[in-house]
Amino acid sequence: MPHPQIKFGTDGWRGVIADDYTFANVRTAAAAVAAYIHAQEDPAKGLCIGYDTRFGSKAFARACAEVVAATGIRVAMANDITPTPALSFGVRGRGAAGGIMITSSHNPAEWNGVKYKAWYGGSGKPSIIAAIESYLEKPAPQAALAAAIEEVDFLPPYLKAIESFADLDLIAKSGMKFAIDSMYGAGLTILSDIFTRIGVDHVQIRGNVDPLFPGINPEPIEPHIRALGEAAVAYKCDAGLCTDGDADRIGATDEHGNFVDPHKIFSVLLSWVLRRKGWPGAVTRAFNTTKMLDRICKKYGRELIEHGIGFKYVCDLMLEREIVMGGEESGGIGFQRHLPERDGLLNALLLANVMAEEKKTLGQLVADLQAEYGEHQYGRIDLHIPDYLKNAAIARAHVLQVGDASIAGMPILRQETLDGVKFYLDNPEAKTKPNAAETWILFRASGTEPLMRIYTESTSKEAVATLLKSGRAFAMES
Repeated sequence: MPHPQIKFGTDGWRGVIADDYTFANVRTAAAAVAAYIHAQEDPAKGLCIGYDTRFGSKAFARACAEVVAATGIRVAMANDITPTPALSFGVRGRGAAGGIMITSSHNPAEWNGVKYKAWYGGSGKPSIIAAIESYLEKPAPQAALAAAIEEVDFLPPYLKAIESFADLDLIAKSGMKFAIDSMYGAGLTILSDIFTRIGVDHVQIRGNVDPLFPGINPEPIEPHIRALGEAAVAYKCDAGLCTDGDADRIGATDEHGNFVDPHKIFSVLLSWVLRRKGWPGAVTRAFNTTKMLDRICKKYGRELIEHGIGFKYVCDLMLEREIVMGGEESGGIGFQRHLPERDGLLNALLLANVMAEEKKTLGQLVADLQAEYGEHQYGRIDLHIPDYLKNAAIARAHVLQVGDASIAGMPILRQETLDGVKFYLDNPEAKTKPNAAETWILFRASGTEPLMRIYTESTSKEAVATLLKSGRAFAMES
């Protein structure tokens, strides 16, 4: 029987603090994780627990540790605020059975969450998450004597790994300047400290702890990233680099303060990897990401695998076969040779690495991509609407037929339903542009929140705005 208040989505369970996210429910989630480890992993390997900068995160982490230890599983608990990828790296490096991360990533300040990280150092596969959920209403085994809870520092081995993955010497010699924004999240001053040590000119904003995330959600997209763009312009930087609330996702601005969406970041990194590095493996992308990636893969003869939304699908593929890199729409990008996990801090270093190697600002790199692969513009809106409204909109979308329906005046060419409902549209503007991007719009309802997201990609910012407006109107029909 499913728990009425705890439901694990694409990367764990999230809730509103003091509403459904209570100490009682957090303990229930921790007990389910412990029961799963006892049943399907090796409990003798222990469990790692980390936490971010959110209100109560350390206390919630301690509550999890006590529940898990009471079942006889020893716990390595972070001794301080820890980025999610550092916790994941610690799970794998220490040979632990798994890990719990207390965070709700990019959600507003009133939210917190529980992420589960599997023994391999990445998001739990769908089968693992389903198994944990199955234990939510079952009692966890209790040991005669509670296991030890040891406080550890997960940062040193993780920092060593990301610093050796990127070419810090090249970045240091580039003469480039960066603005850094941690959005009051778990990235804190990590990038700034690295740049200070190697002598890279930079300016840091929002690198302090503030659980209220004043004025923003800690999500590296518009409008929350605007302060970074302003800093990049004010301090004459070559790019702005941003990490989200738990530092597993990346965002960026160019030297003119323009937001560089995660799709462009993914494309810049992928193009560099395939052109300069030649690392082997296929490329994966989520259902709601840019089709520019397909064109880059085609140029370099790489297989492109499209999958559901959520990094756990990337992780699943990385565990099954050779994958050079994979990612999702929200700035989660991962490299198999590092970790089957998204890592905003690593990707920020790699973006600086690309700029140093190409001797170009971030804006110039994006312009080069648009010139070579065609202009791809992307947009997304989040509609916080009641469940009945979002479910009705999805039901109506499913019955729209090719040939006798249109969106924003553009006839539907085909429908895909891998994760949500996506329509490819006949955009007349594409006929006037060489190498034009395909136009599509995707409707997807959250499985855990009263929320619908609408995504679209097209040939111009104007077309994107028109499509989002039309999508919103469609979703709000009663």
